[in-house]
Amino acid sequence: MVEGNPIEVLDEAQAWKMLATREFGRLATSVGNQPEIFPINYYAQDGKIYFRTAAGTKLSEIAVNDRLAFEADETDSEGGWSVIAKGSAHILTGAREIEAADALPLRSWVPTLKYDYVELTVDDISARRFTFGPEPDRYGNQ
Repeated sequence: MVEGNPIEVLDEAQAWKMLATREFGRLATSVGNQPEIFPINYYAQDGKIYFRTAAGTKLSEIAVNDRLAFEADETDSEGGWSVIAKGSAHILTGAREIEAADALPLRSWVPTLKYDYVELTVDDISARRFTFGPEPDRYGNQ
């Protein structure tokens, strides 16, 4: 980080590297001007984010509007990082693509059956690392 600046903008390679260290994030959809956010477990590689889901709201909304946003982050007592990815979703239906997705290290955290795979092809990704600290005096008083 630049001295005195608590926020560092990271490049695309660093963003993907950070995503690879986590398995949990949040998926944002929007249909009919109604945004939704869903917690998901995921796997990221080669410009794509994969997740599994059961039939329901996520799949229905992706069928209507395939443009999604995704966020993953991590914090500790010193600071943290955040990655935001945006792209187009594709519900996997072909036998080969499902077989390939089955081979990914993607596991469900919740003991429910999830038969559907979704591949988010990322076309925009940004990341920031930040350091926690007290808010500066806004009025310049000592």
